[in-house]
Amino acid sequence: MTWLRFLMTILLAALALPALAQAPSEPSFPKLTGRVVDDAHLLSPAQVQQLEQLSAETEKASSRQLVVATIPDLQGYAIEDYGYRLGRAWGIGQKDANNGLILIVAPKDRKVRIEVGYGLEPIMTDALASVIINQAILPRFRDGDMAGGIVAGAQAIADQLKAPPEAAEKRAQEAAAARAKKKDTAGDWMVAAFWIAVVVFIVLPMLFGRRGGRRFGGGGMPPVIIWGGGSDWGRGGGGSSWGGGNDSFSGGGGSFGGGGASGDW
Repeated sequence: MTWLRFLMTILLAALALPALAQAPSEPSFPKLTGRVVDDAHLLSPAQVQQLEQLSAETEKASSRQLVVATIPDLQGYAIEDYGYRLGRAWGIGQKDANNGLILIVAPKDRKVRIEVGYGLEPIMTDALASVIINQAILPRFRDGDMAGGIVAGAQAIADQLKAPPEAAEKRAQEAAAARAKKKDTAGDWMVAAFWIAVVVFIVLPMLFGRRGGRRFGGGGMPPVIIWGGGSDWGRGGGGSSWGGGNDSFSGGGGSFGGGGASGDW
């Protein structure tokens, strides 16, 4: 009887494991109540109205949609994961154009992200989104001015979304070039550090070893160095209605795939 109970316990545990191991497929999202969803209560009513007007003007001028979302925390998710899931859940931007963008701020996790719809990635590149975060938003956040950082970031985003195509593309390309140059400079330093290490730890010991009468011979083998490097990263993009005056607002089924940039403070 004891063995029967033991086997039944093992069987029940085995049946329960898949359910226990299954993680929730989606975090819980706040309701899309308008162009500004201030669930973390970082903005004054006047600032909410200012951002709503900025978003409406941006959409009227460009058909592109900008939403500001403050959330208390990320529920244990990385902000990159949370961001594109939120964009898809809300369906920001036009369905066929995927031209939505969300500025997300999570104060308890000290994270901020510009989540970019597929259709906006050519003009709001990861590099440019990073520039806006690091130059317009984070300095104010670090000074304790959360609302000021949100407004400044939203304004910088809106300026890019409303810019003429040539000007917008040029700015995006300049940001990408600056990022590539910075990456190349970092790579040059890594190469230099590698060769310095080769000289210090291999060449010099070999030279001094030979002066002392030591050399590789017999069954000895010289040191073999295997060096490989180089990596890159990739990523796998929202609808709306604009009514002017009293803004009637809803998502329209747009898609997000992880484009954008994040920061913390």
